[in-house]
Amino acid sequence: MKRSLVVARLRHSASAFASPRLEPALLAVTTVALVAGGISWLLGAVDVADALWGLGTAAAIVPAVAWVLVALRQGHAGVDLIAVLALGGTLAIREFLAGALIALMLATGRTLEEAAQRRASHDMHALLAHAPRSARRRAAGEVTTVPLEEVSAGDLLIVGSGETVPVDGRVESPEAVLDESVLTGESVQIPRRRGEGVRSGVVNAGGAFELRATATEQDSTYAGIVRLAQQAGAESAPIVRLTDRYAAWFLPLTVVVAALAWLASGSAARAVAVLVVATPCPLLLAAPVAVVSGLSRASRRGVIVRDGGALENLGRARTILLDKTGTLTRGRPSVLDVAAAPGQAPTQILRTAASLDQYSPHVLARALVDAAQERELQLSVPTDVTEEPGRGISGTVDGHRVFVGRVPPTARADSSWARAVDNRALLDGATVAWLVVDEHLSGAVLLRDPLRPEAPHALSRLRSAGIRRLLMLTGDRAAPAQEVAAVLGLDGVRAELGPADKVAVVRSEREHAVTVMVGDGVNDAPALAAADIGVAMGARGSTASSEAADVVLTTDRVDRLADAVAIAQRSRRIAVQSALGGMSLSLIAMAGAAFGLIQPAAGALLQEGIDVAVILNALRAVRAGRSERPTLTPATEALIHRFATEHDDLQDVLQSVRAAADRLSDAPDPAALAGVEEAHRLLTERLLPHEYAEEHQLYPALAATLGGPETTATMSRAHVEIERLSHRIATHVELARAGGGLAPEQLDDLRSCLYGLNTVLRLHFSQEEENYFSLAP
Repeated sequence: MKRSLVVARLRHSASAFASPRLEPALLAVTTVALVAGGISWLLGAVDVADALWGLGTAAAIVPAVAWVLVALRQGHAGVDLIAVLALGGTLAIREFLAGALIALMLATGRTLEEAAQRRASHDMHALLAHAPRSARRRAAGEVTTVPLEEVSAGDLLIVGSGETVPVDGRVESPEAVLDESVLTGESVQIPRRRGEGVRSGVVNAGGAFELRATATEQDSTYAGIVRLAQQAGAESAPIVRLTDRYAAWFLPLTVVVAALAWLASGSAARAVAVLVVATPCPLLLAAPVAVVSGLSRASRRGVIVRDGGALENLGRARTILLDKTGTLTRGRPSVLDVAAAPGQAPTQILRTAASLDQYSPHVLARALVDAAQERELQLSVPTDVTEEPGRGISGTVDGHRVFVGRVPPTARADSSWARAVDNRALLDGATVAWLVVDEHLSGAVLLRDPLRPEAPHALSRLRSAGIRRLLMLTGDRAAPAQEVAAVLGLDGVRAELGPADKVAVVRSEREHAVTVMVGDGVNDAPALAAADIGVAMGARGSTASSEAADVVLTTDRVDRLADAVAIAQRSRRIAVQSALGGMSLSLIAMAGAAFGLIQPAAGALLQEGIDVAVILNALRAVRAGRSERPTLTPATEALIHRFATEHDDLQDVLQSVRAAADRLSDAPDPAALAGVEEAHRLLTERLLPHEYAEEHQLYPALAATLGGPETTATMSRAHVEIERLSHRIATHVELARAGGGLAPEQLDDLRSCLYGLNTVLRLHFSQEEENYFSLAP
């Protein structure tokens, strides 16, 4: 029992000496002792000076011994042992000034390292401090404040202005304006409409709103991120153990050189000088400083890394495996195109279908309604609504019987436009929602889970960072998976996989290189745990995937993975550079001390300079590297958001151009001319002004950020082609009006112009979204 008590006291003492409060106090004591001793020596009081310097040396020995004991308890000798030998040696040979300088060096290094960790972990501490503790719940007409653990799914909560959303939920008020910067690192206010999901931890930047809880505190997004953040820090990462391995040969080498210097010269002062210049305790702390700085840099980019080991491994990764749905794609369907039967307008098709789908909880119905609202279509209120799971929904809209959903192939076999829709759905891997009005097939809406716009640029950056192998793992069918892989230029795809299959692929890839697995769903959690590094899309992904991961992307962007890899590589490079560079300088100084060229006091000053310089070098890891995403000015970000929104608004213009081309038959048709004239009007009034504004407002702003006008030259050339084709279509319209209709000889060229313009516009929009719009949050 007595032995247990002694051990407990020893551990308490060691932890006390490791406390961050000790370093500033030790720095103050050693500084005062050195300065006061110097003043006494200048005044001729040599004995007083020696006493003060000796006191400063002795003050440093006690915590240094404690740090050595802590290192021994963790299973390694620790480089602080050299400091203890040097301090003891200076006292033994009465080199009190050298001892005081070593003590100051030790205290300075420890204080710098503690300050670096405090600076690096600031974002994580802010995250933990931000966690809500209670919620305001409305029940039976009363609003009461309850502890957060008492909130259940289904409770109606009130979130006041400036308050933090306590649990995951769904907006019940008409709108909520949220600041998501705590989770994403981006200071952008996001409006959320009624029915949209909200993550816990975001801040209400608008007026009070009602929130319907969909999860408890423990199952909410923020709680999972907090649990992960509590584990983050400069733990014993592989890179830290690497420096311990350096110390394993550096420590005995130091002792051997000191002993040989003593034996060869007969002077103990030379041995002490060797120990003094070899004192590398703050020097080898430079590696964990670089790692912790990298953790801080990553957290500012919306990436939380579990520990330094995960960051170091991420920096060595050469293979990345990516889930498809929710990782490379948005994870939710969106409207790809709207097809209308002859005589029908695509806008009316979408409006009618969305009006009925307002009453359906199906994910496809939600996509139709969202598309209609984005285009500001006025939806009608349906009546007599019934829904048959697996088939569709029916009801009355504006006095017409309407059905939206699946229709049998026999119902569309005699319609050439419907067969064209089927063919396109097969080619694009899309799902079709058919619209039937008063028993007539009137239109169709094609839906597909689209690629994330930032995905191509993110994968390109990963290639540039040295990732040699990019594979996609998905449970989806092979055909759409192959299409995504082809678009992104992946090295391979494994389709129709279950969780166990994904784990098998991960284990196979691990045999050849350090492997990263990226996913967001519950079914990805086993693969994330099996990989060297698991990365979870934590913004909308499952709690299970976040808990199994080593890295969590807290913002819903896959390009944050490229940021994390760039930060990890840079942090690891700086860590190794700092450790090896510092030891190399110490070895040179040891040689000089062994030959009597450096005295103990001078050696202490020299080693102090080496240590401080190397630790400051390690702190470079907290700054942005060249390979990270460029930082945009607020004005440029605003321009990107503006033109990205206009891209969404212009989708109906692209559809109008395609529809006008589809209506052109080999025989002139007045209805076809009307379609061309409508497309021409939309091009003139909406599209061309948008392209002109991009060329003269957005592109100059981007050129200043990206490094010159040549970075936007290709996109500018596309603007010229868009204007040329639009002018050619306008000429055809003028000729048709002058001639009383479209002439047969116009049809081929006009059809070519319309299809060509549609293709150029879609490619141009995709390129802008990938290369430019993905730069902004």
